[in-house]
Amino acid sequence: MPSHVAFLRAINLGANRKFPKDAIRGCVENAGFTDVETYINTGNVRLSTPMRSRVKIEAALEKAFLADRGFEVPTIVFSASELAQVARDAEELHCPELARHYIWLLKEEPTAETIDEVHALDRDGHRAVIRGRSCHLLLVEGYEQGAVDPLRTEKRLGVATNRNFNVVTTLARKWC
Repeated sequence: MPSHVAFLRAINLGANRKFPKDAIRGCVENAGFTDVETYINTGNVRLSTPMRSRVKIEAALEKAFLADRGFEVPTIVFSASELAQVARDAEELHCPELARHYIWLLKEEPTAETIDEVHALDRDGHRAVIRGRSCHLLLVEGYEQGAVDPLRTEKRLGVATNRNFNVVTTLARKWC
């Protein structure tokens, strides 16, 4: 049965969007998915399902999360092979000069126009590299301390959630 990795967006932020990993795991299992495993408390879930459609998997998970939590949880799903490719891209793009390497995981692949808009934001050595449904933010020293997206790319990319280089590459080694 195919494995997928789901990335939940905007959970465990503040008092009203709590969704601990054990609750996520139970909710995913109750929705009929198998081989469910979570990794850290930021909404990373491996699952197996006979469903082949990413869109259907996302919809089933989002419906289950809304019913369980009472709030919407945008969910971005990658097949194991897609996530492995994102991690290979991350390894290729990563270099010691980077202060931070964040990866936006996108619900939909951006249009050529959107890609051009995002690349136009590159400045002062900071840049974004888009490959398929991922956008790698490669940030050098001097970026806005603590800011995940000093280039303000997310608003142009649509529904997305971010993880750092270490989380993405760890998940790929662990689950792909």
